[in-house]
This record gives sequence, C-alpha cells and structure tokens, in this order.
Amino acid sequence: MKDITVRELLEMEHVVPVDVRSPGEFEEASIPGAVNIPIFTNEERKEVGTLYKQTGANEAKWRAMEIVSPKLAQILGSIKNIKDEGKQPVLYCWRGGMRSASIASFLDLAGIESVRISGGYRAYRQYILEQIPMLIPKQALVLHGMTGTGKTEILVQLQKKGYPVIDLEGMAAHRGSLFGAVGFAIDGNNQKTFDSLLFESLQKIKRFSYFIIEAESKRIGRAGQPDELYEKKINGLNIYLHASIETRVMRIYNEYVKPNENEPWFHDTILEKVGLIKKRLKDDEVYNTLLENTKNKQYREVIRLLLQYYYDPRYQFKQHEYTNDFTEIQADHLERAIDEIEKYIEQYLPKMEETALEM
Repeated sequence: MKDITVRELLEMEHVVPVDVRSPGEFEEASIPGAVNIPIFTNEERKEVGTLYKQTGANEAKWRAMEIVSPKLAQILGSIKNIKDEGKQPVLYCWRGGMRSASIASFLDLAGIESVRISGGYRAYRQYILEQIPMLIPKQALVLHGMTGTGKTEILVQLQKKGYPVIDLEGMAAHRGSLFGAVGFAIDGNNQKTFDSLLFESLQKIKRFSYFIIEAESKRIGRAGQPDELYEKKINGLNIYLHASIETRVMRIYNEYVKPNENEPWFHDTILEKVGLIKKRLKDDEVYNTLLENTKNKQYREVIRLLLQYYYDPRYQFKQHEYTNDFTEIQADHLERAIDEIEKYIEQYLPKMEETALEM
C-alpha cells in the first residue's frame, strides 16, 4: 500500500481517483474526475454507523465484513479494469481511513499495487481551500450589463479564443437569480462542488496576470465566492455592456424558453417562480399582467415585464458596489462587442503573459 499526498495526486498523469464512499457521499462532493466504486450502499453505511455508535467498533467491523465480502470480487474487478486501461487508480474515502485501507489491502493481496490518498477527501478539500486564494490572478476584468446583454455568451467565446475566463455561473450550475436554475439538470451545485470546479479553473489560468469574470453577486445559487475572488472583482477593471430591450428579450427567450418550453415541467416552474416575486413587485397591476401572460404562455412579454420591473432596477443598484470607472460597449452584435473587449485588453492589460493565448 502506497500513500500519496493531494499535491502528488494532482501532479500525476493518467490517474483515476476511486471514491469508495457511499453513493450519497459521492453525490454530495467528490474529487473531479473520480469514479464511485462504493463498498457500502447508503443504507449499509447507515447500518454500520449505527452499530458503531450503539455497540462499538468490533461489532461494526464484523458487520462491515459480512456486507463487503460477497461483493469484494466485483469491487476489485472494477478497480482492476481501470488499471488494465493503462490508468492508475488512486483510492480515497472520507479521511483516508478504514474503507480505503481495507480495499487497498485486498488489492495488494490480489497482486495489484494499491495507491491511496493520505487523508482522503477531507485532505483534498483542505488543500484546495488553501490554494484557491493563492491561484487567483492579480487583476480582474469584470463584465457588467443588464440581464440579456450577452455576458455569458461573450465569456464563452473569449474562453474559446484562449483568454483566462472564470465562469462562475457554470461552476455554480446556476445563473444567480430567481430563475437561475431553469435549464440546468440540478438546482445548483453545492459549495464543495463549486470550490472544486473553481480550483480546477484557476489551475488552468495560473500563468496569467489577469482574469475575465462576470459581475456576479457574492452568492450564486447554493454557492458563495471566496472573499479573495470577490474583493478582486469589486476592485477590477469594468466593462459595461449595453443592448436594446428587443435584443435582450430575444436572447433570454432563446436561452431559457426555446430549449425547454415543450418540457412538461417548464410551464409550472415558471408559474411557481413568478408567484414568488409578488412581494418584490410594488405594482399590483404589473404583477397581475405578468401572471396573466405567464398563464397564457406569452413568454416574450413575460420576459419583457421581468426585465423592466424586476431585473433592471435590482441590477442598477448593484453597480454602486464597484470602485473603478466603467467602459461602455454596445453588445447588440456580440462579435463586434468581443472585438472591442479584445482591443480593451490589449490597451489596458499589456503585461499579460506572452503565452496567454497559447492554450
């Protein structure tokens, strides 16, 4: 059995982290790229844990052996398959304890060299939380603009061109608003998953002296930005994107409505979300019109009303948080807007790394 550190794991090539925890633990948080080969189901883990508390370690260990023994060959076979594919399986559990140690021992007995993460997932999380503040580049370039001005699409295109983009919405699996989870498979990533994805993203851009980010709130769905990132964003260089209301309605319709309007859950979800903003809209007449349009599936008019009476007033207030001036760019045509942003970068970020666009 060979124990390695988290740093050693991250420096390895052709590696597959093998999470032997229960499916519930794996779903809550895991090391990116890991596969789940659990030794206990959720129910079995609960049973063993209850035994440990009520009758002690010996009884719990015996019951664990009874549970694992019938499926041991299958567990070892799944790990062996990873090895046979030319990749290195690296075991971990919650804190590098009994579960990963027992599987490592059986692998060694079967003639398969075992590698295990010292400290388990807990050590991984502690490591990335320590590293994230040190990996954030010095200067932030922040994209501002009302909902529908194309900020996300611009970030996507800039990232494809090789610029150092941090996509907070993508990491959070949430767009940071009441309707932010519409269209995502889950209702936003939790904090642990968000932190792992942020660490991965920062690793990819660590040679840059700056990064490009959207002007998100401190909290995005279920996750919050680290203080160090948020402070650099607040004190960053600011670009404000403008687009006509017609363009914004079209973009939001194409992003939110068009891919989902025939899904059975969509209409009820929008009705529910509209109901939640009744207290936040001061004008009852506007709300009643909004609700009526929602019931009639007049989604373009729903979007227009939400922009004018809900999103835009709230966004204007948030601008006051930022310390530096704003450079304004017209974004009705995204390609032209991207060209202007690239010119801005060339002018105001001349100290970017020479290899910045070689990604």
